[in-house]
Amino acid sequence: MPKTVACPTCGKLVPWKPESKWRPFCSGRCRLIDLGEWLDESHRHSEPADEGGMSPEREGGEGYH
Repeated sequence: MPKTVACPTCGKLVPWKPESKWRPFCSGRCRLIDLGEWLDESHRHSEPADEGGMSPEREGGEGYH
């Protein structure tokens, strides 16, 4: 039996196999809903990932402009 994952948008179980066209989403509709949420910034990364901890801006340096 193939592994299943939950659709990130609606939670429906999706088989994780090559035939699942929209994986990890259950459908093109759920995929587009998720894309729309990224585009209107409902989803976002809180801080850039760096190995030094805090960004140069927050350390009091000039930072990136």
